[in-house]
Amino acid sequence: MPFEAVIGLEVHAQLKTKTKIFCSCSTGFGAPPNTHVCPVCLGMPGVLPVLNKKVVEFALRMALATGCSIAGVSRFARKNYFYPDLPKGYQISQYELPIAEHGFVDVAVNGGIRRIGITRIHMEEDAGKLVHDPGQPVSRVDFNRTGVPLIEIVSEPDIRSPEEAGAYLRQLRSVVRYLEICDGNLEEGSFRCDANVSIRPRGTQALGTRTELKNLNSFKHVEKALQYEIGRQQELLADGGQVIQQTRLWDADKNQTFAMRGKEQAHDYRYFPDPDLLPLEIDAQWTERIRRELPELPAAKKKRFMDAYALPAYDAGLLTSERELADYYEACLGFFPHPKIVSNWVMGALLGLLHTQGKSIDQSPVSAEGLAQLLQLVEDGVISGKMAKSVFEEMAATGKPAGKIVAEKGLVQISDGQALEAVVEKILADHPEEVVAYRNGKTKLLGFFVGQAMKVTRGKANPKLINEILKQKLE
Repeated sequence: MPFEAVIGLEVHAQLKTKTKIFCSCSTGFGAPPNTHVCPVCLGMPGVLPVLNKKVVEFALRMALATGCSIAGVSRFARKNYFYPDLPKGYQISQYELPIAEHGFVDVAVNGGIRRIGITRIHMEEDAGKLVHDPGQPVSRVDFNRTGVPLIEIVSEPDIRSPEEAGAYLRQLRSVVRYLEICDGNLEEGSFRCDANVSIRPRGTQALGTRTELKNLNSFKHVEKALQYEIGRQQELLADGGQVIQQTRLWDADKNQTFAMRGKEQAHDYRYFPDPDLLPLEIDAQWTERIRRELPELPAAKKKRFMDAYALPAYDAGLLTSERELADYYEACLGFFPHPKIVSNWVMGALLGLLHTQGKSIDQSPVSAEGLAQLLQLVEDGVISGKMAKSVFEEMAATGKPAGKIVAEKGLVQISDGQALEAVVEKILADHPEEVVAYRNGKTKLLGFFVGQAMKVTRGKANPKLINEILKQKLE
């Protein structure tokens, strides 16, 4: 019997506030263990939490960007469980009354658009970090991360494939980065997700028994883990077995999921309203101000790039995947208004260089204006496209402008018609047999003659002009 997957994702995005959600400790990453802590985030007796207003603002930005309904009143709750990295014995989160519900994200998959519903967005504090000692059987606890603000974005079970899950996560990451509320760093754990997956006979509506997948720290791992788990559940059911509701860990080295523990239900956490925090009332005027201040979001920017610059969907999607990349592209267009030429260079030479060097677009060694100047030299016929690639590499390595590199290396393209005509005439005179063969129908020999011209001029001849002169002389 054919099955279909039913997938829901719980995404945790660490908010880019300077201080924690309920105290003034720093949220900076990489500090020595247990240095960004205080009695509040360590859960000492008698301390009281004070809500960070910036956390609420960032949560509202995400809620508005994903079309959610904003709750006029929301509450914080205590999620009770015991684990060594949870100093209070409970996590402050939201449960019955979250700050936002019923939103959506549209993702492009297989040439179409899929709308993935968002059940809720709520605020909560992060737990600490367990550091396992590889040399001895002990674990240590670093509480620096305790109390760092998070929003949890819970999707509806609308995702039907690992590819859709990957597309949804990439789109969410792009949105939080555009909003400047989260850096989206998967390696540092500031953007991470758990996946809930079940399968059911295709065409039915009842949900199957689900498993929760953890330890997913890259888009590739999410897709691979889901693919494995879907296959595992299909084999179980095909063999007459049953899927057990449990939490499973993804092992990236073995490309397998392993049982970790039985999956908890909400009642296992004994949620109740936090008595130390008042209900949160959101002022409608504040919400509207935040709405007006939202930036142009990835989907809208992609559509604009396609409409205004006549770019293919692939180009527009890639160029708008990062806000900084889109800004670089449009800055370059401001100096060199040829959209497709610029997109080809940005997606090809520039992103290739940045990938090789492990840099982001805001660390580019070639500025948008510098790239535009290089492309203008090609457009003006000063250098060829082939020359431009070597000039670009030199620009990246030295920081010199394109014009100076061209002048220093004597790379100016020969576009003098009379000089190139003389070159062509000599080449044709030196190869009479090839000339006869061309005129008898072997037109592919045109490439041979172009090659000879480039060889004689050491690659400086204008290829377009050489082609024109050759065709004229060979008629």
